[in-house]
Amino acid sequence: MDCVFCKIVKGDIPSYKIYENEHVFAFLDINPVNKGHALVTPKEHAKDLFEVSEESYIETQKAVRLLAPEIKDAVGACGVNIMQNNLPCAGQVVEHLHVHIIPRFKNDGHKLWHGSAVSEQELNEIANNITSGLSD
Repeated sequence: MDCVFCKIVKGDIPSYKIYENEHVFAFLDINPVNKGHALVTPKEHAKDLFEVSEESYIETQKAVRLLAPEIKDAVGACGVNIMQNNLPCAGQVVEHLHVHIIPRFKNDGHKLWHGSAVSEQELNEIANNITSGLSD
């Protein structure tokens, strides 16, 4: 497999490892949004949320929950963003599921997403489309 994250997990590419267990591997991002920005990835290769096994996803989220407060405290952040991109149009660059833990600092210059106006009719249609798909 040519996946860069698989190579990092195996130790073929050096990383700044911050956590590892039998299911997940976490390391510092070498091009961070802010200091302490970390990536948590399952050891199982899965391209994204749509391909990962339930067990690997749950174990990845457990590691995120464990690491987020430690990272926040280690760099003196006042908050964190937890982000996981799926597919290129959502910003996924590496095709191996990974969760970003991004420490946030007051006045760090990073903005949150903008909201969009949606009509009540559109909200009802979207909700119905989602819930009807769940019963399949």
